[in-house]
Amino acid sequence: MKGKPFTLLGGEIKVGKLAPDFTVLANDLSPLAFSSFRGKVCVILSVPSLDTPVCDIEARRFNKEAGKLGSDVAVLTVSMDLPFAQKRWCATAGVDKVQTLSDHRDASFGMAYGVLLRDLRLLARAVFVVDRKGIVRYTELVKEVTNEPDYAAALAAVRGLL
Repeated sequence: MKGKPFTLLGGEIKVGKLAPDFTVLANDLSPLAFSSFRGKVCVILSVPSLDTPVCDIEARRFNKEAGKLGSDVAVLTVSMDLPFAQKRWCATAGVDKVQTLSDHRDASFGMAYGVLLRDLRLLARAVFVVDRKGIVRYTELVKEVTNEPDYAAALAAVRGLL
């Protein structure tokens, strides 16, 4: 982050492998397992906090793109933000096609996907694309947390699965 290295906790996700399951909280505080999205192409965005400029830009951009991808695609944005903060952010930003999910309780997603920043207990910026059968088809771990992901590459991976 801004040139300072951080240690990531959890396992590395590899293309071609089964995507690990995880449980996070929806905006209504209900637990939500990733396995419930099986049968859809999933884009999982890992972001440090929706209340930061780059995360805001990224989530808004994927919200706009999600509207063009159709109902067979689920776009999930996972952060350590509290569900209440995520719900407020979505309402303020007009985000309605991306589902925001909170990993604050036990870092289930962060550990399963190897994106938990040890010293900050935030999530690194990353994008994962998972096919309908639960196989990882694309990953990007953004090397500098303050940079945006490669939107074109992630969206091309999604479109290649439709």
